[in-house]
Amino acid sequence: MKFTLSWLSTFVDLSGLSADQLADRLTMLGLEVETVQPLYQGLEQMVTARIVGVRSHPNADRLSLCDVDDGKEVIQVVCGAPNVKEGMVAVLARPGVRMPDGMKIRKAKVRGEYSLGMLCSARELGLGDDHSGIMELESGLDAGLSLDKALGLADTMIEVDLTPNRPDCASVLGIAREVAGFTRQRLTLPVSDAPALGREGEGYTVTIQDPDLCPRYCARRLSGVVIKPSPWWLQRQLLAVGQRPINNIVDITNFVMLEYGQPLHAFDFTSLREGKIVVRRPEPAETRFTTLDGVERELNADTLMICDGQGPVAVAGVMGGLDSEVTGKTSEVLLEAACFDPVSIRRTARRLNLPSEASYRFERGVDPETTLLAMERAVRLMVELAEARVEEGGVDLYPGCRQRPVIELRPGRVCDLLGVELDGDRIAGLLSSIDLVVEKKADNGSLRVTIPGFRPDLEREVDLVEEVARLYGYNEVPTTMPVIGMDYPVSDPMRELRKEAAAICLNNGFYEAINYSFTDEQHLDRLGIGADDRRRRLTRLLNPLTEDQAVMRTLLLPGLLDNVRHNISYQEPDLRLFEIGKVFFQHREGEQPEERQQLCAVMSGHRYPGASPYHFSGQESDLLDIKGLAEALIAGLRLSGEHGLHLAQPDGDAEPYAAAGSQISILHKERVVGRLGEVAAQVCRAWSIKQPVYFLELDLEDVVGLNRQVPSFRPIPRYPMVRRDIALLVPEKVPAGALLDEVRRHRADFVEAVELFDVYSGKPIDEGMKSVALSVIYRSGEKTLDDETVDRVHEKIVQSLMKTFGGRYREGA
Repeated sequence: MKFTLSWLSTFVDLSGLSADQLADRLTMLGLEVETVQPLYQGLEQMVTARIVGVRSHPNADRLSLCDVDDGKEVIQVVCGAPNVKEGMVAVLARPGVRMPDGMKIRKAKVRGEYSLGMLCSARELGLGDDHSGIMELESGLDAGLSLDKALGLADTMIEVDLTPNRPDCASVLGIAREVAGFTRQRLTLPVSDAPALGREGEGYTVTIQDPDLCPRYCARRLSGVVIKPSPWWLQRQLLAVGQRPINNIVDITNFVMLEYGQPLHAFDFTSLREGKIVVRRPEPAETRFTTLDGVERELNADTLMICDGQGPVAVAGVMGGLDSEVTGKTSEVLLEAACFDPVSIRRTARRLNLPSEASYRFERGVDPETTLLAMERAVRLMVELAEARVEEGGVDLYPGCRQRPVIELRPGRVCDLLGVELDGDRIAGLLSSIDLVVEKKADNGSLRVTIPGFRPDLEREVDLVEEVARLYGYNEVPTTMPVIGMDYPVSDPMRELRKEAAAICLNNGFYEAINYSFTDEQHLDRLGIGADDRRRRLTRLLNPLTEDQAVMRTLLLPGLLDNVRHNISYQEPDLRLFEIGKVFFQHREGEQPEERQQLCAVMSGHRYPGASPYHFSGQESDLLDIKGLAEALIAGLRLSGEHGLHLAQPDGDAEPYAAAGSQISILHKERVVGRLGEVAAQVCRAWSIKQPVYFLELDLEDVVGLNRQVPSFRPIPRYPMVRRDIALLVPEKVPAGALLDEVRRHRADFVEAVELFDVYSGKPIDEGMKSVALSVIYRSGEKTLDDETVDRVHEKIVQSLMKTFGGRYREGA
């Protein structure tokens, strides 16, 4: 948004406030100033001059010799402008003056005649685009005046970068309102009231077919219009902010738009067929339209149009049409002031690639309450500058009329959020300074603030608190240190569990994978998941990215199998991958799914990837390797022991995607919280994987609430250990791990550790039996154990194993 100090000063007193000070204050109010630029630098060297005589050049048909009075003397100037005439007041650049384009004026001899200066055109002075002749000034100006003083050019242009939530400041009046707020002045309005209009005009009608896209439309008819150039004061204001003057009618609409922030449009009334204005979308046959810039543009069904009785005459809120523009022959004008839906205008302007000053304001939101005032301002200027006659009546259709919103503001809340002490009267005064209507409630001292239409960004109490902060001054808010407690913040147990589990997997040589939560429903078919399985309760996406990402996953394993297949296809067959992420179970249609954190790991290929085959003979991973990861997780998460997790063969049916007899369950008491095993061959084939794959799954939601063992320190043993071996025959159905757990139960009997070192079945062992060999380490923390004590404890443990599991000594043991 661009404006000049002279323009701004017509609405608010700027005395005692320099351009730089104004820019600083506006920036602190949240209106970032991008540019502060003095205008028309160097034109103070130009002077006004009166042409007292004109005669033909003796040696050139198209040149004239002009006798020019510069206020000091009469000099001769050679001029080629066709509009030069005696008595004319023009702009003279004397020898030695440097022009805005850098050219320096010198005394010259042109076709044998001396020229002691140059009479300048508007383009040469940087005051417009006209180069058809020299610039003609008002005839009443004295000769010899400095040009910047004669035309009032000494001014400063300020450009503000607006945020989209401040449409009120896309106008000079809006900026002036902000200045009046911090200078504690009353705003001087160019028009304070406007006559009420009806629903029909003289000789024309207005119809709004899409009131959702056009909440208000006003129109007035003016006749006897004389089209001519605008007076200099109007041209100067438009030029200063980058607008090109065209004629008095168009210039007035642009001037009022910049002044009020309300775009206007003037139609040549005689071009409006059937005397009708219809606000609607295009008909199916209306596919193309030629705008004011002469470009034919393609319309779609959502483009809001301004139409006459037979077809479109303007793209609503963006640009008028070529056939209805105001020209030099126009004598009757229909003036439009309307409000349009911001979203509709934004889409149209982007699709047509047709940004304009009007669409810039409509996209941010125009105040419907300002529409009539802006129209009245333009009508009065047209009467003054275009000799227009206002026809009786006018049209004001306001289908989108709404009551102003009211927000209750608590002074105590303001003080709490800003950290300053302000009473209700001070807060009311600050808000009233920017034209908010404030009433004080007697019962609780709160303020009822009525929000005007030009501030659509004020929706909540906290928005008003921000306004108080802006107007009070951010620099006035004292700096205070925040109160921070010394307590340690409570960490999320699931977050800590995920971090620890990931660290354990990484330490065991696994790499973390991150896959999409969207997956293909066919993955469940490949895994053999039954129709009544809870993992078939899928959450379906309304707008999936692709067909194979149409549902939310209920298992992590399919994504990791995709990773295995992908890596193998790139000659990376030795894999150890894990993923920690969410799975989703849909219980009822239309409700949010249940989300559960799970861990899944897979491994395939060599046991020692990259190792020399001479040392490890190309050993392949097997079930014991993935079982080792499970044991590392149980131990690392401190979930071992009587009330923690343990591994066991499943009592019931195994997972359909696990190879027969390979699955091992991870149990908490008797509840399954995870599983591991080998991926079934048919599943591997479904994923085009031709080598064994082993998996581990753990539901972290079931684990996070378990009581984990507290880490404890134990000093290095001072006394020696004693090792004893146990070799027993037990039934084949007895898990070897059960024997280990039974030995560990005797920790009070000096048992420090126990490990399994051999399991054997077959001849000469009886059928249905197997040999299990354990190694037990005994140690005391207080003394050296003698053989007698160790033998007694060892025999006690052996007898316990025999009794519990029906074991007996192996022959020769």
